[in-house]
Formats: sequence, C-alpha cells, structure tokens
Amino acid sequence: MPPSAESHAAILAATRHWLTRAVIGLNLCPFAKAVHVKNQIRYAVSEATDLEGVLMDLETELQTLAQAGPAELDTTLLILPHALAEFTEYNDCLFFAERMLRQLRLEGELQIASFHPQYQFEGTEADDIENYTNRAPYPILHLLREASIERAVDAFPDAAEIYERNQETLRRLGLAGWEKWMSEAAEE
Repeated sequence: MPPSAESHAAILAATRHWLTRAVIGLNLCPFAKAVHVKNQIRYAVSEATDLEGVLMDLETELQTLAQAGPAELDTTLLILPHALAEFTEYNDCLFFAERMLRQLRLEGELQIASFHPQYQFEGTEADDIENYTNRAPYPILHLLREASIERAVDAFPDAAEIYERNQETLRRLGLAGWEKWMSEAAEE
C-alpha cells in the first residue's frame, strides 16, 4: 500500500532533519552544507517494497542525476522507507547497486554512498556509537557526482581524515548525547 501524502511528508521531514542536524550540524560531511543551501539535493522517496523495485528506482535516479546539470542537481538521496529494513538485505543490495552503476557506464561519473538505520561497520558491535556516522532514519542510497567529490576534496585539505574525525566526534558525544542532539530542532 503506498504511503499517504502525510506519511510521505513525514519521511521527507525526518530525512531533512537527519541531514541538517546530524550530517550538517555535526559536520559529518563538510561538503553537504553547500549543496543543501543551494537546493541541489533531490529527495526521492521510493515506493518499492523489495529489491527489484529498489533497483528499478535506483536506475531511474542514477539516470536522472547523470542527465541533470550539476548546478541544478548535484546529489540525490534515494530514500527507501518500505524496503531493505534489515541491514544485511541492504548491504546485499549495495552489490547490485554497484553492478548497475557499471552496467549503466556511470562508474567514474557517479558513486553511491550508503546510510541505514542499523548501519554497522565491519569489526564493530551493533551498538557502537561509531556506526551512527552512517545511520539515517531510513535506508538511503546517496548518489553523488564524482566531479563534485573531487572538487570538495581539493577544497578540503584533510579530506582523508573525515572518517576518523567523525568517529571521534561521535565517541565524544556518546549515545545519550547523540539522542539529545537529534531530538533538538535543526537550524536551517
């Protein structure tokens, strides 16, 4: 059953809150604020309920991003509120997503970053705070332009250290601090 317009709005609101409060607010991605401020982020809510539907929507969104001008659309968040609830299923989907990127000959032009409510890095425990760097309210496939990433990395001298800095930020914050931070309203 497709979600109502109200639940669609709630999905977008939760995703935007996560982006502005966690990703931008904690500076987990120093490149996110610019595309957010310029309204160059596409929020695509998928109605898919299974892997096949997710991959169909992914193909559409990859082609939409590839065909759009970077000044109008720089990145896409494909939000999957009705599919891939289990992290293992989501992780399996990433294999097919990367294969699709190659099949569409978009490898080197676009890339896919991953976010999930149960995200867990290899070698960590499920409740380790470091996992929250990639935890989002819904499973999300983040489609990015390689050229934009290269420009951002060139402009940010310590880009290779972002991962470590993010994990340290969350360790300092702790789970209680994270929950408090996320419960507060985002500054736009």
